[in-house]
Amino acid sequence: MVQAYILIQTEVGKASTVAETIGELPGVIQAEDVTGPYDVIVRAQADTVDDLGRMVVAKVQQVEGITRTLTCPVVHL
Repeated sequence: MVQAYILIQTEVGKASTVAETIGELPGVIQAEDVTGPYDVIVRAQADTVDDLGRMVVAKVQQVEGITRTLTCPVVHL
């Protein structure tokens, strides 16, 4: 199982709608709207890194109102 934080920038005024929509996607553990350089932070999981990448590109980035994403895989050192 691979987990990652997905940092999301949205159009002005869209953060709560984006967080709510993404929170309903399969594989999303948590989605919160936040303040700072990013508007939404998501914790997601998938079986493999490839599956995680497909989820981000095919599902997360397709949500209306998103302008940019940054995916940060969790590592256990």
